[in-house]
Amino acid sequence: MNYELDLKVFGDSKKLFECFQPEILKGDRAAVDLKQKDKYLLLKIKAKDSIALRAMMNSISKLLTVYEKIGKIS
Repeated sequence: MNYELDLKVFGDSKKLFECFQPEILKGDRAAVDLKQKDKYLLLKIKAKDSIALRAMMNSISKLLTVYEKIGKIS
């Protein structure tokens, strides 16, 4: 079974894109494409199975947590 998930992260889309660009996650079973919009960053996740989808979502969640913590410091 294949999965696709579109995740919109609202905020400064330029900063989000710059933070995620070096971390583009691609593997054998899952991948993420980034699209910068005016008010949000769109992360298009494609996975071959639910385990790979969950792992990719966990990786993205960790990166977002770091982004939020850095925002609180600055």
